[in-house]
Amino acid sequence: MTTNIGVLVSGRGSNLQSIIDHVESGYLKKVKLSVVISDVKDAFALERAKMHGIDAVFIDPRAYASKMGFEEKIITTLKSYNVDLVLLAGYMRILGSEVIQTYRERIMNIHPALLPSFKGLHGPRQALEYGVKVAGCTVHFVDEGMDSGPIILQSCVPVKDNDTESTLASRILEQEHRIFPEAVKLFTEGKLKLDGRIVLRREN
Repeated sequence: MTTNIGVLVSGRGSNLQSIIDHVESGYLKKVKLSVVISDVKDAFALERAKMHGIDAVFIDPRAYASKMGFEEKIITTLKSYNVDLVLLAGYMRILGSEVIQTYRERIMNIHPALLPSFKGLHGPRQALEYGVKVAGCTVHFVDEGMDSGPIILQSCVPVKDNDTESTLASRILEQEHRIFPEAVKLFTEGKLKLDGRIVLRREN
């Protein structure tokens, strides 16, 4: 059975590209990238989608009187593509409850920090300012909070004494590109099980 995936983006789409590459390489089997949706008209992620034959849709939040109206359009679009799994790949808006309820336990986000530390924007910068010796990234299911959903996978990155926000973010991004496709693979193979807020990995 094929898993139809919809990806929400706002920017350049490097994590989207990683997912595309892993589909095209055969690592992600029985997966179809059905649609990429952006809230930013000139997001390069839309161009990435088009270059790989994936439908790319811009939904302008300013065209709607409320966040609810905007998100209802997102839901309608996702449903029109029979989307089973939603990926947030650099999507810069906090999802409202209607989207989350519609796709409960079927929305994944990639975050450039080891949650629950350093939620929100600028994870690498927060890590450097706090002085941690290990940073990293997290794939988690999305709930109503900010970066607070059940954790699926994490990867650690050592913080070097001479790191800048840019150098640390670059090394973290390499790990994002590795664990996001891995989390998708586990989901599509039915190997993830939620026990409360604990994500367990089934061994089939």
